[in-house]
Amino acid sequence: MRIFPRHSLSSPREIRSSASMTKNDNSLAPQPMSKITISTYSRSRDIPPEVAGDNLFHSRELFTICERTPGYTPLLFVAWRDGKAVGKLLGVIRKSIRLFPPSLIRRCEVYGTGEYAPGEHAESLFRLLLGELTRTALSRCFLIEFRNLSNPLFAYREFRQNKYFPINWLRIHNSLHSKPPMERMSASRRRQIKRALACGASIHVARSTEEVQEFFHLLRKYYASKIRKHFPGMNFFLQLVREYPDREIGRIYIIRYKEKVIGGSVCVFSGGNAYLWFSAGLRKSYPRQCPGVLAVWAAIDYAYRHGYDHIEFMDVGLPFQQYGYRNFILRFGGIQYGTRRWFRFRWNWLNRLITRFYI
Repeated sequence: MRIFPRHSLSSPREIRSSASMTKNDNSLAPQPMSKITISTYSRSRDIPPEVAGDNLFHSRELFTICERTPGYTPLLFVAWRDGKAVGKLLGVIRKSIRLFPPSLIRRCEVYGTGEYAPGEHAESLFRLLLGELTRTALSRCFLIEFRNLSNPLFAYREFRQNKYFPINWLRIHNSLHSKPPMERMSASRRRQIKRALACGASIHVARSTEEVQEFFHLLRKYYASKIRKHFPGMNFFLQLVREYPDREIGRIYIIRYKEKVIGGSVCVFSGGNAYLWFSAGLRKSYPRQCPGVLAVWAAIDYAYRHGYDHIEFMDVGLPFQQYGYRNFILRFGGIQYGTRRWFRFRWNWLNRLITRFYI
């Protein structure tokens, strides 16, 4: 993250940082404690232009995209010390509509644990940002969820102090930096890709609004049958690939057969890695074209050819649950490893009850 002057702050909260205290010394005069200020931004126009970094999931760009998506409310928390930005954390509140009661709830989702300036103690800053996010978000939503943690042990004490409880989860990623991805996947998966292309299926990046709309309708129909799944409106996808032409934020890959969109995937890029966010294919209607396989392969192949180190598959499920999508992804040569997600309910009694089962 670049360091920038402090200005245009909203809702400042000054907190003394115990990690930055200097020890008294007989030969040196005591130094005053450095103060940390946490600023909350709820509108993109209030965020200073200098707030930048490598992590898309805590960026001004994703904040702006979510702000313009119906049903989404982003909140950006920035930590300042001596007029310099030293950390930031982005949470997005969204409406969750379900088929069973409660049919409508608001939940705050956070991807990762923020972004911090070089040389800073990340866990100390995260403790302050987490406290502010928890206080702010719980006044507006029912549930807070931290997902896609790269280090499952990061800030365990800080989460527990704020009454979060963990649930074990899984992550899968493919390495792209040592050998071609085609060599990592199973022989049957390689045959499926070659056969699908030979049978007339084609792969390309979405070229028009009409293509994105056609893919969006396919994706909505696919996710409608998945109770635990959620995806945003079409405006989100259009902004993802068009709003920032000078920076590669996301790509939509289209699988087409005889002028019809039969599958596709959505991939975003952050910090030298690619993340497959959504994918779908009409596999039963077009079994020989394998649209679901090609949708995933399109993202892997693009990330490899453009020099990304890894591609991660988001939301691959719980470790104790049979999940067909996870087995499907692993055949592309991915590596599976354990992580956790952290949750916090607004109702303290419910939070205490569920904590007994997982702590």
